Amino acid sequence: MSHDLLEAERKHLANLLEAIQRCVFFLHESESKHAWPLAGAQLVIRKKDVALFESLAAINERFAKLQDTLAAAMRHSALLMGEPTDSFLRVLAHFEKLGVIDSTSDWQRSRAARNLAAHDYETDYDDIAEHFNALHELTGMLYAAARRLTDSCWQTLQIGPVSADFSTEFGRITAQWGAQAA
Repeated sequence: MSHDLLEAERKHLANLLEAIQRCVFFLHESESKHAWPLAGAQLVIRKKDVALFESLAAINERFAKLQDTLAAAMRHSALLMGEPTDSFLRVLAHFEKLGVIDSTSDWQRSRAARNLAAHDYETDYDDIAEHFNALHELTGMLYAAARRLTDSCWQTLQIGPVSADFSTEFGRITAQWGAQAA
């Protein structure tokens, strides 16, 4: 890999790390608009509340975007660490071993919840509330992975987010979720 190509790969990871910080910030802000857990009865009463359902749609989108960006950053940082990246399960196993994620099964559970939101158009308000409550419960796992991955990239590759625009908020939001990776 020539120096320019290596620098381009490092810059790509730095951009992904900043995107993770931005995703955490906006997901946290969207979630903070609601009292958790949601109840189906509340959603029935407010079923034509556009602001409420736009906010819930934003949570769906931001949760998915955070998980997708984390996955891309994990794969890319594993590549820069010289780890095999031919299958994402191997990438997950690597980051489970480093302590970035607690378990591959937790990651897959989160992925399943994300996929249900993307492909299922539920009309039962109890089920809708249950879905968003599940996302809310899984958000802490994504925040922890985001914090630990950012720390791991700095410790092993000396690569941080391309700018500090969201670093303060990211640090504040994830402080309660992520212990440093091993």
